[in-house]
Amino acid sequence: MPNVSIPLRDLAAQDASLRGEIRAAVDRVLASGAYVGGAEGAALERELADALNVDEVVTVNSGTDALVLALRAAGIGAGDEVIVPSYTFIATASAVSLTGAVPVFADSLPDRFTVDPAAVAAAVTRRTAAVIAVHLFGEPAELDALARVCASNGLLLIEDVAQAFGARYRGVRAGATGALSAFSFYPTKNLACAGDGGAVATRDGALAVLLRSLRNHGRGDGQTHVRLGVNSRLDEVQAAILRVKLPHLARWNARRVALAGVYRRGLAGTRAICPAPPPHAEHVYNQFVIVHPDRDALRERLSAAGIGTALYYDTPCHRQPLYASESNAAAPAADRWSRTALALPIYPELPVSAAEAVCAEIRSFDGTVAAAGRSA
Repeated sequence: MPNVSIPLRDLAAQDASLRGEIRAAVDRVLASGAYVGGAEGAALERELADALNVDEVVTVNSGTDALVLALRAAGIGAGDEVIVPSYTFIATASAVSLTGAVPVFADSLPDRFTVDPAAVAAAVTRRTAAVIAVHLFGEPAELDALARVCASNGLLLIEDVAQAFGARYRGVRAGATGALSAFSFYPTKNLACAGDGGAVATRDGALAVLLRSLRNHGRGDGQTHVRLGVNSRLDEVQAAILRVKLPHLARWNARRVALAGVYRRGLAGTRAICPAPPPHAEHVYNQFVIVHPDRDALRERLSAAGIGTALYYDTPCHRQPLYASESNAAAPAADRWSRTALALPIYPELPVSAAEAVCAEIRSFDGTVAAAGRSA
């Protein structure tokens, strides 16, 4: 197949479609002279809370800070353990470490990428304070089962929704179940700003007050500082851009779901496995990730054809140098995904013909491998 030049993602394409609205929003901020802590951020927090059906959203300057500040607001720190998936981005675990607590790794489900509630239950100790449920690649984790584990052990459930804004679990928005939920607006996310950004959602007004203090140097009333805080405020330009994009999110997510359907149909009968969400979980496909027994060779073939791919995650958290020396986790499913998972191009502006071309290249690859096996 000729080189087709299909990128893994095209961030500029989305922004180009909204260029006029984005420029107007940025100009509005520049004309106001209020660049931090102004009307745009306040309006965005209200609009995000409405979209998620939660009481409070507190914006911060990154998804990592959202996790760290959520944990700190919950009182988690030295002496505590927090159970996290091994198969996730390192920020989920490192956020725990940054509070002084210890991340304890749990394996994935054997047939899906999200964390296995049975593995979480087995990891609970007397020091466990919380569980972080990661909605990986856009698919909600099994929140009902995880909530039962937390309830039976007196643990806090925190949601990591960095990759899943707009997803639903049994009809409820991801991020509306946990006591606290962390979001990222990094440029690759379904709802993305033009830099770093994040937010914490909660139904607890007292926690929201605490979060607003923590993100602003621990400030209380006036110029008093009543706790150790950080500088983690989302600036007004990013807030204005997110306000432009939020009304389009449902349409963009629907397009991602449609493209996932193109992949599933096009890859049927190949050696590529496309783990499917259960009927009660609405996936929003921040990534479309397949599992293939010859993952690395397939990736080379796709790269030669001009097709972008990515590895999520070729080194699970329990094997990262940061944690390998102290982790005794056994995570065979996470290890298997790390060797076989491959992310294919998916973004709302991706043409259906491009997704079909990716499928054709994978079918061709499998056919070539099968022919070589027959002739051997």
